[in-house]
Amino acid sequence: MGNRLSKIYTRTGDDGSTGLADGNRIAKNAQRVEAMGTADELNCHIGLLIETLDSDDELVESLRRIQHHLFDLGGEFAIPGSRVIGDEHIEWLEGTLDRHNEGLPPLKNFVLPGGSPGAAQCHLARAVCRRAERVVVALGHEDSINTASRHYLNRLSDLLFVIARVLARREGGEEILWEQKNPASEGRIFYAPDRAQRSAGQTLNASTRR
Repeated sequence: MGNRLSKIYTRTGDDGSTGLADGNRIAKNAQRVEAMGTADELNCHIGLLIETLDSDDELVESLRRIQHHLFDLGGEFAIPGSRVIGDEHIEWLEGTLDRHNEGLPPLKNFVLPGGSPGAAQCHLARAVCRRAERVVVALGHEDSINTASRHYLNRLSDLLFVIARVLARREGGEEILWEQKNPASEGRIFYAPDRAQRSAGQTLNASTRR
């Protein structure tokens, strides 16, 4: 472990730059710094999600593990060319997702964020995760990245969507489904932010064109 911080402020960033873990300094609004910051923001939202759950909830262990992954991911962004997230992290996410998705009914419509405090917070984390993925895609257009990190964020957003569904349906609760009320929207292609929602949207779009 590196040296502990003995002083919180250093004034070295007053010129609008920040230091990477490899010693180089870059602008605070650089895409790499944006990726680091968005991973940190996502980690905070998952921390808030955990605090909505009981300490012995089965989801807590998985969410804590994800927090460690995200901290590692931020470290990876801080050292250009490094690789911390790998296929084993993605495979673990996929296995966890499949396990929680088994007991859920198929989606037949879009799901709105909400249903319970935990579900709403999980949807917020999912939306930030999607943004993190977009930031990493943009970073990859200007610098070399570990593509497994991008894949990890993609699968994580899917997992957070599934967990939000699980939380909304707990203790007799219900998911909040989008209600199509505008006849003028019939036959249109609807946008959905997540893969599962897009699958439901494909079914809905097909039905509105009949």
